[in-house]
Amino acid sequence: MKQIVYIASALALLSSCGNGDGADAYGTFEATEILISSEASGRILRFDVEEGMTVNEGDIIAEVDSLQLTLQRKQLKAQMSALLAGRPDKKAQIASLKEQIAKQKTELARVENLLRGGAATGKQKDDIEAQIRVLESQLAATLSNIDRNTTSINENAVAVETQIEALEDRISKCRPQAPAKGLVLSKYAEAGELTAPGKPLVKIADMDKIYLRAYFTSAQIAGIKVGDNVKVTADFGSGNRFGYDGKVTWISSESEFTPKTIQTEDSRANLVYAAKIAVKNDGRLKIGFSGEVELSND
Repeated sequence: MKQIVYIASALALLSSCGNGDGADAYGTFEATEILISSEASGRILRFDVEEGMTVNEGDIIAEVDSLQLTLQRKQLKAQMSALLAGRPDKKAQIASLKEQIAKQKTELARVENLLRGGAATGKQKDDIEAQIRVLESQLAATLSNIDRNTTSINENAVAVETQIEALEDRISKCRPQAPAKGLVLSKYAEAGELTAPGKPLVKIADMDKIYLRAYFTSAQIAGIKVGDNVKVTADFGSGNRFGYDGKVTWISSESEFTPKTIQTEDSRANLVYAAKIAVKNDGRLKIGFSGEVELSND
């Protein structure tokens, strides 16, 4: 509804542009507005931002109760420590088998020397070799079991770590931050209230990057292109007017007034198109101020 009023006002002014004031188009100043909403559920513990304040990128807007999430994270970290502590000590578990194998190999070498001297039998040698094979089989089975248990524990630890990271992300969302520098236009909640994901908290606007949304006739729009430099005059009321350098940054591709079904020549002459004209704000320009555009004669 507000935009319809703007367009109607612009048309009324355009129809009287023969009064010699030099303006080619009229409009109102706007800024890019950002609605910051809650991403967490809970009670708002702190909400120090007030309307009219300027917040910087990364500033914490509010703090939502995250006690339960913090306790869950603490529990998962304890679970992670217990898992890691339960990983088998491979070196300790296979040390005894390796020592037995080494002793049997030493005994095998001694028996082989005795066998060459006729002081031992072939059966003694075969028995020792069989014992070594049994021990080596036990070692391989133990190593396989240790590796399997370690892999299972590591996989469980990764799963728990993922849960911890998810909780940390949820905890971080309990402290919503400003995505950009801006002026706080509206505040929709207060400390002590309950909030939920998607519930608006504040609306900010980047007042450093302000622009005039002006409306041009179809005849005028034919001679305007993005990047053109224009002269903008801000009307502060009571005869207070200030000039600014502006640059066309966007032009609408369709009419915002005459219905598309009307195609007579006279109706096409009354079409208006919106355009955004970027202006460097010196601190005086505010959202909603009226402005005029004077096109270059080049």
